[in-house]
Amino acid sequence: MTLPSPVTLPASGRIACVIGLMQIMAWSCTYFLLAVMAPPVAQSLVAPLPVIVGGLAWGLLVAGVCAPSVGRMVDRFGGRRVLASSSVLLAFGLLGVAGATNLLTYYVAWTVLGGAMAAGLYDAAFATLGRLFGARARSLIPVVVVLASFSSTLGWPLITQLQAAMGWRCACLVLAGLHVFIGLPTHLLLIPVAGPSISVASPAATTLPLAAVKTRDSPLFLYLATLLTCQAFIVSCLSVHLLEVLRMSGVNADSVLLVAMAIGPAQGLPLALEFLAGHRWHPTWSTRLAMLSSFLAMTCLVVEPARMALLAAILYGAGNGMLTIARGALPLSLFGVAAYGRYLGLLARPMLFAQACGPLLAALVLSASGPTALLSGMWALALLGFAISFLLPVSETRLRLP
Repeated sequence: MTLPSPVTLPASGRIACVIGLMQIMAWSCTYFLLAVMAPPVAQSLVAPLPVIVGGLAWGLLVAGVCAPSVGRMVDRFGGRRVLASSSVLLAFGLLGVAGATNLLTYYVAWTVLGGAMAAGLYDAAFATLGRLFGARARSLIPVVVVLASFSSTLGWPLITQLQAAMGWRCACLVLAGLHVFIGLPTHLLLIPVAGPSISVASPAATTLPLAAVKTRDSPLFLYLATLLTCQAFIVSCLSVHLLEVLRMSGVNADSVLLVAMAIGPAQGLPLALEFLAGHRWHPTWSTRLAMLSSFLAMTCLVVEPARMALLAAILYGAGNGMLTIARGALPLSLFGVAAYGRYLGLLARPMLFAQACGPLLAALVLSASGPTALLSGMWALALLGFAISFLLPVSETRLRLP
């Protein structure tokens, strides 16, 4: 069997850092772009703010459609070309946003950015590591996630300063230039070419326990897809509506800000724990703990949001941080290296659809039935995800590494 190209462990750490730093650029210019730019874009295009924010939802839908194909490309050619193409697509998409004169051209630009998200965010990054380092990629995934977690911390201030200094259109042009002159050469020069792909049809590939001989219709795949999609829906809803939900639940303004600020730091401890000792246990255990944490967070918000909001934020942040890593590590352990990118892409599709539709559905429920109904629905999803986590196996699936 052909194993991923041999790259020394110190080099693997450097490559993971490079990919993680490029994730900051990719997330900042997609997920976090409209948090700063939506109001001036809406004013310039004379469009309602929800319609402008809907560009991101459309981009997520496009990313969901493209994700499986991107995963197969990583499996076949390696991630270097795919990540480099994401830099090109990000640049063209940002140029399109900068030049948009109406909603049609604006949404065309977000179509391009949707393709960039499929080719440049977590799933493509994790698949690239798996293609290069095989089962060793699990120890590198936390590096990428930790660095990417600084996207809002670094991206929002940069975009805010650019917009204040030169306007939103010129700011998009500058961001496009960063992807052309920094992102593209970094991907091409610092990420190695992967070795020949592992063919699942080869006799040697059958030595992989639980490897890529599984299909997307298998119960194991469906369990994992459902679990991750439930959490993706919860995260997308809370990312947009948490502050409003807390206000409507009687939490005072000062406490609301404290709760929001607690989520980020709460993700740090499980990320550090996974980085230092995650290799000692199967990622299914991390997934179960993450879903338990999410379930307890939703329980706190349903039972007594005014008094338990801070505890809920800490539990939610810790669970989400741990599950972000498990999202990359668990498919690698369950399905093996041979079709790792393909499975990540297939898993990403329903997750991205949930992220695109979640905030809109949550807004409808919030306006029609109030915060209790919305929180109860997310509590049920968290309970479902936690229950499903016990259907996942905890036996290791390992390649015989050299």
